Amino acid sequence: MSLLIGLRRSVSIARGARVLSLCPRANCSRPKCTIVPPSCQPVKGRRLLHTSVALHDKVAFLLAGPVEGTREVLVKEWHVQVGDRVSKSDPICEVQSERDKGASTICSRFEGVVTHLYHEIDDTALVGKPLVVIETVGGSVSSEASADTSDSGSAETVSKTSAVPESPQPQDSPRRIILTTPAVRRIARDNDVDLASVHGTGPQGRVLKEDIMRHIQSTSIQPRLSRREMTAPVPPTPTSPASMPSPAPAAVPQRLVAPCPSGGVPADRVEDIVGFRKAMVQTMTAANSIPTFGFNDEVNMNALVRTREQLKDMSATRGLKMSYMPFFIKAASVALSQYPVLNSSPNKDCTALTYKGAHNIGVAMDTPAGLVVPNIKSVQEKSIFEVAAELQRLMALGAEGRLGLNDLTGGTFSLSNIGAVGGTYARPVLLPPEVLIGALGRMQAVPRFDEKDNVVKTHILNISWSADHRVIDGATVARFSNLWKSYLERPATLLVDLR
Repeated sequence: MSLLIGLRRSVSIARGARVLSLCPRANCSRPKCTIVPPSCQPVKGRRLLHTSVALHDKVAFLLAGPVEGTREVLVKEWHVQVGDRVSKSDPICEVQSERDKGASTICSRFEGVVTHLYHEIDDTALVGKPLVVIETVGGSVSSEASADTSDSGSAETVSKTSAVPESPQPQDSPRRIILTTPAVRRIARDNDVDLASVHGTGPQGRVLKEDIMRHIQSTSIQPRLSRREMTAPVPPTPTSPASMPSPAPAAVPQRLVAPCPSGGVPADRVEDIVGFRKAMVQTMTAANSIPTFGFNDEVNMNALVRTREQLKDMSATRGLKMSYMPFFIKAASVALSQYPVLNSSPNKDCTALTYKGAHNIGVAMDTPAGLVVPNIKSVQEKSIFEVAAELQRLMALGAEGRLGLNDLTGGTFSLSNIGAVGGTYARPVLLPPEVLIGALGRMQAVPRFDEKDNVVKTHILNISWSADHRVIDGATVARFSNLWKSYLERPATLLVDLR
């Protein structure tokens, strides 16, 4: 008696998952045959032998947006490779939102073995699309996926294959996942350092740049840094508005492009606009639709230069490097209290204004990853030393590309220190929905007449403002600038309006 062996395999997971059902007839090749046609029905009088086998589910892990409204992210670093075993809550990769430039860690919701990565480093990954494929053992993915994907779905079953008994294979010991940034991994690779041997002092044991530099120094290895890192101090500080350079002769600009090889002009090349550049395209396109009002002035910095010198020793005892930027930020917050309309934001069709209670002042920074504008929350409640400490924290995170969404969102007012790179006056571009932004030029020592018509050395700082002229008039900007300027030219007057 002939025996027909049929195996019906079906996988059903939570909403948003792909369902794969195969016809129960052994020789049927119909894909996704969820309703068995009459031609595939078993022959009457013949028994079907059903077998129970161990099943392996291959789950396509769907990318969930790090913040509501995010449609795509940039894959910055993989923490796993094909063949690695992962457990629940193990980090899978680091991604960066192309909308607000915030960095996030994507963690696994399943236990199993990674069998496929859908993206390379610096690829754009779409929210809701597969990120990795994880093969789970025992067919338990259905209940896990149902529990983990009740909101928008984060898993998709790719296939389910019967496991043929095989000879037992030795199990590899679980690989330790090192939390760090691509910049730190590059330093470790250039110096032949095993990151597993470095003690991480960051959150959840993350290896920071200070940790690996300390490890290299303890092993008497001369660190080999990239050209960009050679120009940065340790701990790292990006070229940012936090440092107001002293007057100095202009340096000869570096040659950033290699000389053209003899024999002809190099060929053109096309490069996709991704990452921070893509976010800049979107933000600047929106800003270009807003009519702006510009206002320029100069500030006598002599009194503030003396005040900063007096506070240097006290700052050092608190572990801070006092620059001019905390004074600019605090003075702006005090002035905003007098002109709250400059700390507001219009709605989409510009029919209403929302007056923000907190002064979340953004500071533009030129980091290795590009231009970012993290903000210091509730400046009106912080002292100048607290502002300096928070600014120092944001600078360190910006240098390592680890600024979080909370650091990069919620800004109400911004300052940009283009003078750290060079130049005096600028035309800053608004960051919607903010209504005012200021650009600080390079401080210079120039001759000026005093009250007795004597020529004296004077430290001058140039300031450029851009305002949303739909809701802000020029007189308001001028009065605000004059008040902000008075606080800097006579720092003691800040005490009058401090709360």
